[in-house]
Amino acid sequence: MTEDNRPKVGVGVIITDSTNSCILMGERLSSHGTGSLHCPGGHLEHGESFAETAMREVLEETGLEVGNVKFLTATNDVFGEEDGAKHYVTVFVTAVIVGTEKVAKVMEPTKCKSWNWIPWSQMWSWAAAQAAAESSGKPVVQKMFLPLVNLYREHPELEHLLSRGAGEGGSAERKGSNTEEISGWASRHW
Repeated sequence: MTEDNRPKVGVGVIITDSTNSCILMGERLSSHGTGSLHCPGGHLEHGESFAETAMREVLEETGLEVGNVKFLTATNDVFGEEDGAKHYVTVFVTAVIVGTEKVAKVMEPTKCKSWNWIPWSQMWSWAAAQAAAESSGKPVVQKMFLPLVNLYREHPELEHLLSRGAGEGGSAERKGSNTEEISGWASRHW
């Protein structure tokens, strides 16, 4: 096996909004997964922690400063020939915006079309639909980045992890976040 064929490590950052019900997502324009929806993130660099990678990549891609970075889980992602036959281990972390800037900007316009807040339940539904379509050979309606589809496939128990925001049993004024619940889930499953 050559160095080019070895799996790479990516860090996917699930940034929640103030209601803990939406996550920041964008449409990929370059590299593998073109046209799919993804969360901010990128390659783990030599010597970096997952949190350092998350903070660096989010700032580079969105202009947002994030903190309170917590490990969530990891997926094993083998991309097909149409995506360059790449193999990644994607480490998912959660984070919150800590800087004064609260609006994501497209900082790398050749890599991402736009950033939008998408309800977690909607992302989960799209990932489920894509997994079902792929297994049955049907066309995919809303293309999701493979690590998010694999998050759905490998960790179905995460479906309701971020569903306590406004309109879903919580309120926009709810204090705190789901950080403790997320950390608790991760510690029980790893």
